[in-house]
Amino acid sequence: MNVLILGSGGREHAFAWKIAQSNLLNKLFIAPGNAGTKKLGVNLDLNPTNFEAIKQVVLKNNIKLVVVGPENPLVKGIHNFFLNDANLKNVAVIGPQKEAAQLEGSKEFAKEFMVRHKIPTAAYKSFTNKNLEEGYLFLETLNSPYVLKADGLAAGKGVLILEDLQEAKNELKEMLTNQKFGTASNKVVIEEFLDGIELSCFILTDGKSYVNLPNAKDYKRIGEGDIGLNTGGMGAISPVPFANTSFMQIIEDQIIKPTVKGLQKDNLTYKGFIFFGIIKVGDEPKVIEYNCRMGDPETEVVIPRIKSDFLELLIATGNNKLHTKTIEFKKESAATVMLVSGGYPESYEKGKIIEGIDAIENSIVFQAGTTTNNNKIVTNGGRVLTITSYGSNFKEALKKSYQNIKKISFDNMNYRKDIGFDL
Repeated sequence: MNVLILGSGGREHAFAWKIAQSNLLNKLFIAPGNAGTKKLGVNLDLNPTNFEAIKQVVLKNNIKLVVVGPENPLVKGIHNFFLNDANLKNVAVIGPQKEAAQLEGSKEFAKEFMVRHKIPTAAYKSFTNKNLEEGYLFLETLNSPYVLKADGLAAGKGVLILEDLQEAKNELKEMLTNQKFGTASNKVVIEEFLDGIELSCFILTDGKSYVNLPNAKDYKRIGEGDIGLNTGGMGAISPVPFANTSFMQIIEDQIIKPTVKGLQKDNLTYKGFIFFGIIKVGDEPKVIEYNCRMGDPETEVVIPRIKSDFLELLIATGNNKLHTKTIEFKKESAATVMLVSGGYPESYEKGKIIEGIDAIENSIVFQAGTTTNNNKIVTNGGRVLTITSYGSNFKEALKKSYQNIKKISFDNMNYRKDIGFDL
């Protein structure tokens, strides 16, 4: 089978790395891919939201399965585009249809879904510029800190957690009136703050059946001790030590099963990954957010822990046969550390030569913001690459990753030295 992966990050490199190991694969294409995916398949210079260009590539290369990495093509309706085209409708797309992708595309949609299906989450209200004053009054009813979320997609940066009431009011105005996050903040969801420790859970579903993927914990802040600006993610570990069997059973019973059943009840066609951002408050799990795709860098620890043929699972998802499959995990823990460009998540320079990737031993390098220039691998984004390692526990895995990081260098390279510090 010929397969196309859409996206260019570490998540897509991890997908490509795993799919390339399958005997069911004939040829692998990645659009646009990066310097790492180039070694596993054919990179195509395409924007994942240019559906017409993707159509031509799919037909020309006899592609039968499309795995959608990032959220934008899903929220813009790539799955529907395929279903509505006579030449594409039999090509399997791993990713939900447009309406179901609103679980990530709209915070308000997700909250209404959770309330409707009795899925535990924080209390909330939504506001637009028209009822800004009501937003101020609602903030006054809450205790500090205050959580403000842009309703739409804001590249993982549309959430503010603020200690001061006046600052929260000012930021609400910035978001709604001055479009701080562009059109994503035309509507803002204000939530009660939940105090606890977070983890990410993932399933692959064909809309009726599902398989649980390994859980993970990622680290979003740029600074050690989880301080500073939010990033796309600075590292991750899997499995999460505090997520024991009984806690995971509660998540399955109270969150995962009601979500899958809720999608069916609401006639939301869903084939693909669901990412549950969960917070453990006391001994109770609550959903912070849904994503309609795999997380990054969590994918870089989740995928390496899957023992089963990943492509076989994806094909079964596309054919509504997931109920015939089981999934096996490796016993080892996995940990990944993200290497980023100096200045990230604010302004940074590209085009820095990366040295030392070939010197890495006993770890996997997943490339993210990379490209090639004069046969050299150079930086091409804020998050440049991740170093993933296995170990008998996450500390052992992290130790290997940190040892290997010493072999890699590029100008202004930065990374967090405390992944897993809170465990």
